[in-house]
Amino acid sequence: SSDIFGTITEDAKQKFFLLQAKRRLEEEYLAYDTTSISSYSELIKQVRYGRNKDHEPLAQINLALLFGQSSRLPVYYRKLAGNISDVSTIKHLISDLSFLEIDKVKLVMDRGFYSEDNINALFEKHYKFLIGVKTSLRLVRNILDDVRDSMKTRAFYSSDYGIYVYSKTIEWSYRAKKPRSEAIETGTRRVYLHLYFDDQKAVDDKTVFNSLLDTLEEEIMTNQRTHEHEPLYQKYYDISSTPVRGTVLVPKQEAISAVEKNYGYFALMSNDIKDPLEALALYRLKDLVEKAFHNLKERLSMRRTSVSSEQNLEGKLFVQFLALIYLSYISKAMSDQKLYKTMTMHELLDELDIIECFGYPGHRVQFGEITKKQKSLYAALGVEDPSLV
Repeated sequence: SSDIFGTITEDAKQKFFLLQAKRRLEEEYLAYDTTSISSYSELIKQVRYGRNKDHEPLAQINLALLFGQSSRLPVYYRKLAGNISDVSTIKHLISDLSFLEIDKVKLVMDRGFYSEDNINALFEKHYKFLIGVKTSLRLVRNILDDVRDSMKTRAFYSSDYGIYVYSKTIEWSYRAKKPRSEAIETGTRRVYLHLYFDDQKAVDDKTVFNSLLDTLEEEIMTNQRTHEHEPLYQKYYDISSTPVRGTVLVPKQEAISAVEKNYGYFALMSNDIKDPLEALALYRLKDLVEKAFHNLKERLSMRRTSVSSEQNLEGKLFVQFLALIYLSYISKAMSDQKLYKTMTMHELLDELDIIECFGYPGHRVQFGEITKKQKSLYAALGVEDPSLV
């Protein structure tokens, strides 16, 4: 397999990505996200220690993926150094999208990709976007503080989603540097800010935050403080120490209350989608990328790089990407045809795997007997019966 991986050239991959991008629907939103893939290799230059999304204490590479919301198929991937944060990948993403020649770009991203520079860059390219934003941001907080209580009334309740919604059109202060003159262009752009309150999320947020505080207190009291938690110790506690009483913790209630008041609230921002429920439905489809990463790591054995050289890694990632396209297509077809009600994907593949194929030099490929059930599965998947090809 390493020999095969090594024969895949960069030019061939880029040609494939261009052809793949041309098949995408122009009206389709593209979900964008990243994941980490752990590695033991010391020879791959982009393997670095960073924020491991699987919480493994290993060096890693990061993998960025574009995934079609309507087609439910992967469009493009990019390998990144393991210490690259999500927010800093948008500049490269914009460059990649220009290369892919997608005319009408529409992106869905979670709040880890938000920054003022990124939003300005998306506006500069005239890209449409839907992005999660933190409720602690000033532009969100100012509006949320005004409607925090009033939006939790029947008038703002959605029975279909079981949550409260509020939306407001706001002005974004646009700022960009012109490439040739380097003059600063300023102005305003219209964006839609969508606010939501979810009772169940409020309960979950409370549980998660109190668990975090329990962890911080235990680390301080047992003198097992971690470097990454130092800002949190200072933010939520006054810490003192005396010879008699030892370490003393006093919670900073003002800082804790600032978090507690946002339990259950979350926010989305878009320059395209005006309706808050439409925005929420589209944003939730972003889970398709998470499922794609799960399929890569679990079904396609990509939890580790399992190669030692740069060239073999590049080839393996491309082969895995091709496999993910097939896997995603099968999953979409099974979902559309409601096959998941009677079987798993593994059971479907097992059912088709028993068909035998015989090849003789100079003769057509011959297939063993194909049952009615197997023919019906091929038809459901939109694949021609191989015995008729």
